[in-house]
Amino acid sequence: MQTLDEILKSRRDTRHFTSDAVPDAVIQKALQAGHWAPSVGLTDATKYYLITSDEIKKAVKELFLDYDSKAANQTDNKQQKADYKALKLEAIEEAPLGLVICYDRSVLNNFTIGTVGSNEAIKFSSVCAAQNIWLSLTAQGYSMGWISILNYYQFKQLLGLPEHIEPLGYFCVGKPATNYDNQPMLQQLNWKQKSESPFVEEINRMPTKNDFSPIVLKEKRDPKDGISEDLKFKIDNKAKPTGSLGILEKLAQQIGELFQTLEPKINQPNMVVFAADHGIAQHGVSAYPQDVTRQMVTNFLEGGAAINVFCKQNNIKLSIVDAGVNYDFSPNANLISAKIAKGTQSFLDKAAMSATELKMCFSKGAAVVDAIAKTGSNCIGFGEMGIGNTSTASVLMSIITKIPLEDCVGLGTGVSDAKLIQKQMILKKAIDNYQGSTDLDSQLAYFGGFEIMQMASGMLAAYQNNMLILVDGFICSVAFLIAHQKNPKIIENAIFCHCSAEQAHVKLLDYLGVQAVLQLGLRLGEGTGCAIAFPIIQSAVAFLNEMASFESAGVSSNA
Repeated sequence: MQTLDEILKSRRDTRHFTSDAVPDAVIQKALQAGHWAPSVGLTDATKYYLITSDEIKKAVKELFLDYDSKAANQTDNKQQKADYKALKLEAIEEAPLGLVICYDRSVLNNFTIGTVGSNEAIKFSSVCAAQNIWLSLTAQGYSMGWISILNYYQFKQLLGLPEHIEPLGYFCVGKPATNYDNQPMLQQLNWKQKSESPFVEEINRMPTKNDFSPIVLKEKRDPKDGISEDLKFKIDNKAKPTGSLGILEKLAQQIGELFQTLEPKINQPNMVVFAADHGIAQHGVSAYPQDVTRQMVTNFLEGGAAINVFCKQNNIKLSIVDAGVNYDFSPNANLISAKIAKGTQSFLDKAAMSATELKMCFSKGAAVVDAIAKTGSNCIGFGEMGIGNTSTASVLMSIITKIPLEDCVGLGTGVSDAKLIQKQMILKKAIDNYQGSTDLDSQLAYFGGFEIMQMASGMLAAYQNNMLILVDGFICSVAFLIAHQKNPKIIENAIFCHCSAEQAHVKLLDYLGVQAVLQLGLRLGEGTGCAIAFPIIQSAVAFLNEMASFESAGVSSNA
């Protein structure tokens, strides 16, 4: 009989199996071992699904191959790519049994001990179960291989898993065909050597505190002497009547002053969509369920949303930021992870976020934009996605501007008139329940949304990087309002791309004293207004740089 140490040491991520069937008694004993694993709050959140169908195995294999090719293309050089392709990383069709180990997110709908600090704890419990299963199989002369190179969204669809069930991966189960010379396969093939002993270090003093300090605002340099006058002269002396290009002339003046040149250029425009969930959504303030946030982010990543279409049309790079969606996206998703938590709390009777979480928002939002600025981009648009965020934005607008709440609340995703009245009553009650400080940051933490705060921070960072800031609709304008409260000079960099169909938006633009480029009745969000307005902004730059003057065209400028 093997000792525990021997079992632990001989556990292998198996890729070669015999064709021997796995007896029911073996798998049932292993699954019972998984059930005995630690479970946070005794939630029993771990679920198991057995796969014996050749058709399903083949489909899972195709998912693997798709992502395996992407993994191969991310290797560092040709030799590493060749070495990677030579590895056997799965036995999906060869293994006699497939096992899908999952965790059930729905347990988080009720208070669960151990998950308040981290919703990830239920996932950790399932990983403990996977390890127990592995050890039990090893002790019984069988083994398991973990396949994680998959598109998890497609994987869930293929298996027909409920939305709240999240897989750790696909596990191949069977009798091992080799013991790999008692070494991990990757080590045996010299891909990488496992260290002989674990990393251990004692922490005996408190580290320097990271307070996630907000952006330190710096004074930008003074404009070059006469640049404003020179730009006005250049614009007025184009071969056209003075002022005849309307708002294009104002945009050209603004952009030239911002970049301090008579020949401005927009470089590598980037549209950034921040997404997060809102606790207030649980009170029925939206026409859509909260999970639509996750669904739409997935749609962004798959290229099927309106913002994808318009960014592609106008050659704008699109970046998607997970600021706090109530979902675990795959680590290999084309997503910027800036998650604070899986959605805010409901501010109906408690703070949406803590003071620390607010500081984290300002830190992470700035970092996203700073990274984009380093790529050479000098133009950034802001968009958002988050069911319930018009409610959050309406409350923030009201408490900052002192405009009555009724004038700040609109239809959002398209609620009915009856729902609108209910929405107003819920939000008014939330404001009446607030007993906190009147300082701005306290109110932002209590009523804010992760994506709105990160946008506000990102806008401030864009100002610091001297970028042109494109502001989308109502919610993005509320984020700008917050940034403007922090630094009024940010208005110099901002272009308000459209006035949305949300009734509060025109009031907010009037409050800021700005004019929107477009009036199209949009209320989609996602940054669509920015992407649609971008060709007009390019036209302003184009006429400034390329249109002939009266003199160069030989046209008389006399009236």
